[in-house]
Amino acid sequence: MTESSNSNQLPPDVLRGLLSPRVSRRSVLQAGGASALGVLLAACGVSGAKKGPTGTAAVDAAKAYWEKQKKTGSFNFANWPLYIDVSDKNKNDHPSIDLFTKRTGIKVAKYSEVIQDTGSYFGKIQPELAAGQGTGYDLMVMTNGVYLDKLIELNYLIPLDQSRMTNFNANASPVVKNPSYDRGNKYTMAWQSGITGIGYDPKRVGKKITSWTDLADPALRGKIGMFGDTQDLPNGAICAIGVNPETSTEADWRKAAQWLKKQQPLVRKYYEQDYIDPLSKGDIWASMAWSGDIFQANASGANLEFVVPDEGAPIWTDNMCIPNHAQHPLDAMIYMDFVYQPEIAAMLAESINYITPVPGAAAVIKKDAAAATGADKTALEQLATSPLIFPTASDSTKLHRYRVLTSAEEKVWNSLFEPIYQS
Repeated sequence: MTESSNSNQLPPDVLRGLLSPRVSRRSVLQAGGASALGVLLAACGVSGAKKGPTGTAAVDAAKAYWEKQKKTGSFNFANWPLYIDVSDKNKNDHPSIDLFTKRTGIKVAKYSEVIQDTGSYFGKIQPELAAGQGTGYDLMVMTNGVYLDKLIELNYLIPLDQSRMTNFNANASPVVKNPSYDRGNKYTMAWQSGITGIGYDPKRVGKKITSWTDLADPALRGKIGMFGDTQDLPNGAICAIGVNPETSTEADWRKAAQWLKKQQPLVRKYYEQDYIDPLSKGDIWASMAWSGDIFQANASGANLEFVVPDEGAPIWTDNMCIPNHAQHPLDAMIYMDFVYQPEIAAMLAESINYITPVPGAAAVIKKDAAAATGADKTALEQLATSPLIFPTASDSTKLHRYRVLTSAEEKVWNSLFEPIYQS
């Protein structure tokens, strides 16, 4: 549903977000993430999923729901900090939202940066949803993984109106269509993505890194960083042994855990979000890293390289979704599809600096670069051509989604990987 008109475009200096250094938004599950989730659900009295309709009945129910919805002219949006475009004159002004309102008449009544990590936000909204109450938001951004899986399993999300995903169907990257965690994009549409690969300082390492095995090189003893979580660390290790995490088995997990145990004496630290500073300063020379962090670090003056290893790498996605009991779901649905226009996706990418779900945004950014001058021109040219924002075809073939785990599998998974980074 494209509601665009060039005559309605805001001035270029307003459209273009400042390419200033951004604080990383990417948050990982803390130690014992899935186990903590089990404790949380038990404490909240949730014994299992509330089963909803399936198959044709589910399709019919979703269609009947959306036929009743009316455009209200506003909605409330819950997002992460620093995860949308901002005006160079006012950090609380978001040009893409202003343009959305101008073109559709729908206002974002409340835009709140209330999501600090998936676990704590899930803990906040779960009791409300379990009680059949609204969260106060009509749209929220959730990272794929255990908490998004639980939101879907517990039927806490409203199935999307597939008839209102015109821009998504036309412009979305194949990487974000039909993901393993939400087949058919029944509940989610990607906001932005990132790759968990390897970041390194080429001057200090002294060679080109191409493989996960390079993070097990004795020559780098004490200079290696890894993530300390139950998401990226295990899925990255599964890639390291040459297996696709999405289809991995328990035998694969055990082999990956052994790979990590063998590597463990070489690791300086298992990091949460605090790896980029020691990597930039040379305290560590090579580390598991998120693509957007490396791009932002280099924009701030670092000289780091990022690589998608030959064996493959996990890709994570932050997803727009509509929680149950939303008061303005149709307005939120219209916004979700609106951001899949290349010009809007470009506005977001120019500020956020993570992987946009709309490849066509590259051409728009190049056009913006041609009209810019000085530092803005250079920054936009780098953005439009960066494989950290627009992955190459070669890199894309090596990207894998996280393993979706059942409750029983979570226990085995955690028992294998938690002791490695907790010890």
